[in-house]
Amino acid sequence: MATRLPEAPKVGMVSLGCPKNLVDSERILTKLRSDGYAMSADYAGADVVLVNTCGFLDSAKEESLEAIGEAIAENGRVIVTGCMGKEAETIRARFPNVLAVTGAHQYEEVVGAVHDAAPMPPNAFLNLVPDSGLKLTPRHYSYLKISEGCNHRCAFCIIPALRGDLVSRRPDAILREAEKLVAAGTRELLVISQDTSAYGVDIRKEPRMWKGSEVVPHMTDLARELGKIAPWVRLHYVYPYPHVDQVIPLMAEGLILPYLDIPFQHAAPSVLRTMRRPANEAKVLERIHKWREIAPDIAIRSTFVVGFPGETEADFQYLLDWLDEAQLDRVGAFCFEPVEGAAANDLPGAVPEEVKEERYARIMEKTAAISAAKLQAKIGRTLEVIVDEVEDDGANARSQADAPEIDGTVFLRDAGHLKQGDIVRVAIEDADEHDLYGAPLA
Repeated sequence: MATRLPEAPKVGMVSLGCPKNLVDSERILTKLRSDGYAMSADYAGADVVLVNTCGFLDSAKEESLEAIGEAIAENGRVIVTGCMGKEAETIRARFPNVLAVTGAHQYEEVVGAVHDAAPMPPNAFLNLVPDSGLKLTPRHYSYLKISEGCNHRCAFCIIPALRGDLVSRRPDAILREAEKLVAAGTRELLVISQDTSAYGVDIRKEPRMWKGSEVVPHMTDLARELGKIAPWVRLHYVYPYPHVDQVIPLMAEGLILPYLDIPFQHAAPSVLRTMRRPANEAKVLERIHKWREIAPDIAIRSTFVVGFPGETEADFQYLLDWLDEAQLDRVGAFCFEPVEGAAANDLPGAVPEEVKEERYARIMEKTAAISAAKLQAKIGRTLEVIVDEVEDDGANARSQADAPEIDGTVFLRDAGHLKQGDIVRVAIEDADEHDLYGAPLA
């Protein structure tokens, strides 16, 4: 008689926050799946629920606490991990019934807590895990984390306190993971870290062998090798250090996408100094112009903080004027809010909330106008896009200037024959403030 295996415990996951957190969630689920656990898509079917929290802003913390509360109400057996794990006392005070609380990228502790909460039956020895691991993103794109932590001490940020100083991964390990992801169907690699430009500074004297050659742990060298593996490679969270200039020729060659996600945060020198950020905004403008000379189609996205303590109307107007000059392609902004533990909380010159909101509306109006003009200029052009979703006779795609979930969409007609993950050339027929419209070429 055939042996009937007992049913494996099921794990549910709620993943909040940035793509770095999403990668952590994928790693945790991959390890649990390799241990034999099954996954549950809802609360009702889960033996235990993991909530991977975000703790960057107070609003994010509150969202995390609400998610924990919902998981407890719907399931009752909850393990908390992620950035808010640093505030275990706060979590336990509000939710005394949580089973365990662990910090960011503490994979072993999370997995151990799951084993304690929902032990594997002794005969559950079958498990199926693809070489690429389990993914929480669509099959055709994947986030590739190259380091943990950050060496910066920006006044508004507590990431180093949550995730520690920079720890870079070995280049050969990153490239091996990239190969597995591409073999499993990934067409676009989104390179992420807390500071992508700083990759390798902690292991710079430790080159690794890859395909018969040494690879130096440096952003440029890594980007070059990744460009040989995946059709599309996109760089996120790039601080504008001088050596960033070295990756622009790789974009001109087509090895990596002509796209840079640079968190400028502000432009006024006095505000940047108070933020403890690099303050040579004039040189940055010169470099942006040179980048566009080398790679004319380069898209630059950034985020900005408005209403930082001490920001004057003159500082804010400086930022608006700087944006007129920089002509960034994609811009996000948010109003400053105090984060427990951040140095900025003790700064003088708090900006009233109504002033923050008024400035936020002005910067979004400014950047929307810039975006609309840039997209209008693309009407009549032929662009390469990657297909995210196909519906009836249309499809939603992204150009090389658009990262998933944060940038625009290229809406395609007469595209029912395409498949998710296809990279095709399309004719652009129309545009609005944020999105493009077109049709695939025959």
